[in-house]
Amino acid sequence: MVTLVRIGIPRALLYYHYFPLWETFWRNLGVEIEVSPPTNKQILDLGVEAAVPEACLPVKVYYGHILTLAQKVDYLFVPRLISSQKGTYICPKFMGLPDMLKHCGYNIPAIIAPTLNARHGKKAWERSHLQAAEELGFNRRLTQFAWQQAQRELASYHKELQAGRTPVDILYQRQPPKPTSRHTLLLLGHPYNIFDEFVSMNLINRLYHRGYQVVTPEMLPPKLVEKEAARLPKHLFWSLGRLLVGTANYYLQEKSIAGIVHVVSFGCGPDSLVGELLERRAKKLAHVPFLLLTLDEHTGEGGLITRLEAFLDMIEWRHVS
Repeated sequence: MVTLVRIGIPRALLYYHYFPLWETFWRNLGVEIEVSPPTNKQILDLGVEAAVPEACLPVKVYYGHILTLAQKVDYLFVPRLISSQKGTYICPKFMGLPDMLKHCGYNIPAIIAPTLNARHGKKAWERSHLQAAEELGFNRRLTQFAWQQAQRELASYHKELQAGRTPVDILYQRQPPKPTSRHTLLLLGHPYNIFDEFVSMNLINRLYHRGYQVVTPEMLPPKLVEKEAARLPKHLFWSLGRLLVGTANYYLQEKSIAGIVHVVSFGCGPDSLVGELLERRAKKLAHVPFLLLTLDEHTGEGGLITRLEAFLDMIEWRHVS
């Protein structure tokens, strides 16, 4: 018999991509879920102190969320994410997170760390989740039911995203304001950079406030993104990088956007390459204005706002008839 357990899920990294899957899976097993609060300065400071100095901002934020949950739960859910689709990889830091946390020197609960590697076939993610649950004492029949429900919830989530809503709109049950500008902006970046309102310094709401319609990579069907990413002469094997490049290619070909805002983390190797590709394609395919915003724990809000406001003013002046 399985005793009631409480599992902590950090509101960081790929939370904005997979939280509906993970929450539904564990709740259908009768597990109590504790989600860390939205990122704030205290969480960031905890993470900066705990993580190694060379870690990027998203990893430092993740450490902060882990430590915030540590005394409230029996287990921490920290998947070892290697690949989300065939032929690709995720950042090496994501692969090593369970080991990094186990040896961080802090007193944290036991970690549930299923290895999620889509390179091992379509059923690889399912097998890893079922195994993790069975190790806690849940039987196979119940875990399979929970996984089926979780898959349905994730499909419903994707449907809402592709209808034009952002993860923040859905997860926080918000309704985006009606655009007052005739211009649409493409906001590119990893989900943990653009949808974490503390990390991005409320970027999406600032764009909404100026009246813009905002589109993000999550709003396009994956098959369309893959088709557009394949326009590159060489296969880009970073999963999130392919998502950004494929999305940019689609909107640049459609010529339906007035500008691109790309948010990256300082020290991210894949971002430095992908950002260069994106800026070059913006100039080559459509001569679309491109703003690169680089974030770390030292980034000042005033400087970001100044650059963003200047960029938006430039777009508006550019389209004055």
